[in-house]
Amino acid sequence: MPSIFITASGTDVGKTFVAAGLIRYLRNNGEAIDAVKPIISGFDPARAGESDSGVLLRALGLPLTDEEIEDISPWRFSAAFSPDMAARHEGKEIDFDQLVSFCETAIKETEGSLLIEGVGGVMVPIDQDSTVLDWIAELELPVILVAGSYLGSISHTLTAAEVLDQEGCDVHTIVVSETEGSHVPLYETVATIARFLPSAEVIALPRLEPGADHPAFSQIAKSCGLV
Repeated sequence: MPSIFITASGTDVGKTFVAAGLIRYLRNNGEAIDAVKPIISGFDPARAGESDSGVLLRALGLPLTDEEIEDISPWRFSAAFSPDMAARHEGKEIDFDQLVSFCETAIKETEGSLLIEGVGGVMVPIDQDSTVLDWIAELELPVILVAGSYLGSISHTLTAAEVLDQEGCDVHTIVVSETEGSHVPLYETVATIARFLPSAEVIALPRLEPGADHPAFSQIAKSCGLV
């Protein structure tokens, strides 16, 4: 079964929301699925259940324990900065080779499909030299690119897709997750992105309550070959 990397055009546009919804859809349909979010910044142990790691664990039906959090997100930082900056503020540094090795091991050991959720957007720095783009390219996985529907998101999405393409990364699916409070029409945003990126399937995901299901998750799963 395939492994998929979930990245985004920027921060806080809905990567974890998409990942969790996709996990719930696949589990409800009897598919074997696992997920990791190796790096997380802005992590508060006292509010772990509200973190992206906690959201993914709930979707997977796993308990919110220190061990499970360590398994799903081994690189955790308290400051809500880019990973390189957040690590530096704690006197640490992310070892890029260890990060790649962690993901490769997870891929090999997973029965069924594996979702690897990145951190921030495509060009977010991980260490002094590497970005999320380098991470994706090293793993050679197909990509779900998550974008918002705010003013400016079309440019951000097309730019992210372009740099991924230049690096030889396969953008299977683009999910436009509706931005809360945005006046920009969701479906017109989807149509515009699709016009410029005809090789990718561009899927609209309306604003939903946490944990809600939607037919878009079925579309995403089918687009990525997960069902």
